[in-house]
Amino acid sequence: MRSRWRIALVLSLSVAVAACGGKKGFMAPIAETAPVPGTSTVDMLVATTRVPSGDPNTLFSGERSARPFLTEIAVSIPPDKNRKPGSVQWPKKLPPNPETDFAVTRVQQLPSVESGEAWFRAHNRNGHVMVFVHGFNNRYEDAVFRFAQIVHDSDAQVTPILFTWPSRARVFDYNYDKESTNYSRTGLERLLRAIEAEKGVTDITILAHSMGTWLAMESLRQMAIRDGGKLGPKIQNVVLASPDIDIDVFARQWSDMGERKPNFTIFVSQDDRALALSRFISGDVKRLGQINPSDEPYRDQFEKAGITVVDLTKVQTGDRLNHGKFAESPQIVQLIGERLVNGQTLTDSDVSLGDGITAIVAGTAGGIGRIAATTVATPVDLLTMTPAQERLGSSVDRGSMFDQPEKPPVAQ
Repeated sequence: MRSRWRIALVLSLSVAVAACGGKKGFMAPIAETAPVPGTSTVDMLVATTRVPSGDPNTLFSGERSARPFLTEIAVSIPPDKNRKPGSVQWPKKLPPNPETDFAVTRVQQLPSVESGEAWFRAHNRNGHVMVFVHGFNNRYEDAVFRFAQIVHDSDAQVTPILFTWPSRARVFDYNYDKESTNYSRTGLERLLRAIEAEKGVTDITILAHSMGTWLAMESLRQMAIRDGGKLGPKIQNVVLASPDIDIDVFARQWSDMGERKPNFTIFVSQDDRALALSRFISGDVKRLGQINPSDEPYRDQFEKAGITVVDLTKVQTGDRLNHGKFAESPQIVQLIGERLVNGQTLTDSDVSLGDGITAIVAGTAGGIGRIAATTVATPVDLLTMTPAQERLGSSVDRGSMFDQPEKPPVAQ
């Protein structure tokens, strides 16, 4: 009976995950016409480790490329009166209607990742750069349109750069997608180094979602190891939304980054159904994006590490999986754009997250007032438990999740 229940759970979640995949075939630029009143345009640079599809409607497939590609893309956003913040208006037919649909207005291939200098200088927004890394089950156009929505709705004054890795956008290709993130670690590192080397860049914010958080953490870890245990000062903010990372692995990635780390903000939700499925197929190990930051030892250890965790469990959006709240909640998207991009921490005195949103703010767990969740009375070291121990309620003392490694790591 238990086996049948698990099979039913996987099938039901698989249908839901499959349903969250985007549309297909809207990357071909629309013909130039007179601008539609009220529309706005998001210009972005897109780096990818995908193979070109040979089809202008899709541009890139979900297969892996031996070399990265760089593309300049402009996306038209419908007037605010015709769309709800947090949503992507997928075209119902071709060509898209800019008055009601997201539409691509320009596509220009560039010769190499390092060749984006001219584009950057033309689109530089006061030196602030945001790099977005999407999650599992995303086509190329899914990532492009979602990032355009985030940039527009957050009103973030940044130069937007998307890194899209080879996802086959099929629910049963979870392992292929996961290996694609490993395959793309050096590609993302190369992009980040190219951005850092640009003189006009003052700071970089990395926004990663779901499985893309694994890729972001691995690339940052790899960069720090190559550079003798430190990250460059321009990488100032890392935002992990619904991170699909084994919590023990995150602890090791964090430690391997060395002493100077960017500001970290993590968005979690205990009702995330996609992460529930990921936990099921990953050895029943808790995912970072599912934790309750009010519980010990999480609360104490995140505070000591200087990591801000925002709990979105009570936030309601139209996402049936509760996996994309960071992008679909207008409050959260605006929070990213207005504060986190600029490295401003969350404090009770100057940030109101609204009803239903709680935060554990780094360094202030003793009294963060109205935006704080309550701490459970009985600390249980879930970070060091095996699944069997977790069910029995026992623990093994293996130290803090953020302990530094005994020996310097070796790059992999």
